[in-house]
Amino acid sequence: MSLYDLANFYKLSAALNYNLSATSLNRYNVLMFLIGGKRLHHEDKTDRELKGILMEALSYLFNAYKQKRRRLGPMAVLHPLRATALLARTLDELDLLDLLTALFHDILEDISSNDFKPAKWKDMEEQLYSLLNRLEPEDETQLTDRLLSLTRIEKESYYRYIGRLLENSDGSPKLLRIKLADRLDNTLDMRMELQDPLEGIDFFQRIFQLMFVNTYRGYQPEMAHSPAPPLNGAKRLYQLFKNTVLLSLIRQHEAISIDRASKILFDSVCEASLNEAQRTLMHLIGYHQTDVAGQRALFLEAMDYCYSGGTDMTTKPGEDYLMDGLFSTYFGSTSSKIRNQKLDALYQEKPLMIQTSIAFIVIFLSFMNDPRYYVRGISSEGLEPH
Repeated sequence: MSLYDLANFYKLSAALNYNLSATSLNRYNVLMFLIGGKRLHHEDKTDRELKGILMEALSYLFNAYKQKRRRLGPMAVLHPLRATALLARTLDELDLLDLLTALFHDILEDISSNDFKPAKWKDMEEQLYSLLNRLEPEDETQLTDRLLSLTRIEKESYYRYIGRLLENSDGSPKLLRIKLADRLDNTLDMRMELQDPLEGIDFFQRIFQLMFVNTYRGYQPEMAHSPAPPLNGAKRLYQLFKNTVLLSLIRQHEAISIDRASKILFDSVCEASLNEAQRTLMHLIGYHQTDVAGQRALFLEAMDYCYSGGTDMTTKPGEDYLMDGLFSTYFGSTSSKIRNQKLDALYQEKPLMIQTSIAFIVIFLSFMNDPRYYVRGISSEGLEPH
């Protein structure tokens, strides 16, 4: 299974959703699907005991997330389930704590006593304590520490949060794996189409024609423009910015251990982000900025910007290029209110969105091409434009 493939992601989501919609939920079926039928221990008895703990964790998750929904509408519990499945598919040997951490990685942010009646909350607390009591004391402490590391503190910037997470990951890739699986799922979970918009499209052939073939008439989508989704193109691009921050900080953090599973997830986030930037670009030139000559001019200016090093660093606002100051102006604010206002403004600037999509394509290709690449000017303190 290609972890970054949107069609595979849709199948994963559909299979989980189908099981969760059953009249009688079979937690064992869900668990075995998540872990790909793998064992947790070579001894049958211990394997059953460990899987029993995971099924208890699933029961708690289903109760905790029962009434919650994702931004696009699906059940919120799908996110921790899919993130766990993505993680499990990178591991040769499964570990109970790794799986519990993935299942519960958002629990401290998402679940609050305010969401439930007192009696229900009391039952859920007792259920959670019962689960934790089945762990060895050191494992319970380690699980709690991991969840605290993965939880963003109130008013903590995304930059500081990732910096703190990486500091807590020193010497062990386990936290890093979970965060990468989390970001991979969030990157794939931005669309509700029945199929991948890139399916049947040779992206780079289209771009080659645009740039070199005088008779090219432009990309003409087969389907009419759909109504605006809850997550528009500018907000999708912001998610790619968050991935850029995460991957850049990982590359700069020399003490962190990158194991096989972490590398698979790192590369998958790059591939998924690259594909999402391509989808956004094709949508923009197919529906919004359809003049081929105008597209070519935007591409040529973006090419100059990339060749001049603009995608290798955070830049200051200027007059030389449309993308000067892109990150600091539209994505970088630590205030969600201001950032949403900036994203609304970006959404109105379709030429800039086209160039931004191109910039992200170049950035994620650079991550894939050069193991030392990162965007300079991104640190745990925020953005420092050059």
